[in-house]
Amino acid sequence: MRNFKIVHVNTDYCDYLRKFDSKVIYNKGSKKLRPFIGVLFKIDKWEYFAPLSSPKPKHKIMKNTLDFFKIRNGELGAINFNNMIPVTKANYTEINLNKDTLNIQERKYQKMLKEQLMWLNANKYQIKDRSYKLYMKYKNNKLSANIKNRCCNYLLLESKSIEYNKVRN
Repeated sequence: MRNFKIVHVNTDYCDYLRKFDSKVIYNKGSKKLRPFIGVLFKIDKWEYFAPLSSPKPKHKIMKNTLDFFKIRNGELGAINFNNMIPVTKANYTEINLNKDTLNIQERKYQKMLKEQLMWLNANKYQIKDRSYKLYMKYKNNKLSANIKNRCCNYLLLESKSIEYNKVRN
């Protein structure tokens, strides 16, 4: 089973998908592009990626659920499976975690991403299983209303991904 990679998903792609589903996470603004983890699983031509959250105090007290997973008990942040999106290879770039950074803050951020990736790869079977289980329960309408309402509409986003890539090519 392949290891995960941390990527940046194309901002225009995320903006396009958000026109149809407001739960697609914002991928720009005052911060750097949000990192996504994947490939969680593949469905047809799509690779599924989920946004990573930086560590926050609330993560330590939150519980893991089908759609939310703490990284090292919340010490290294969390994965929001409910916000995972289908992406084709043309719409993301892998983050180089070995580049020389310019300042201390960038070095600290890069170190955190490396630690997240190491922990995620050590727990990849559990993570891949949970994300795929969420997708299948969503697809087969077997989620509680409360979890379903937090999730992106994966099937709609797959069709909108096709539209986006046709227009771009």
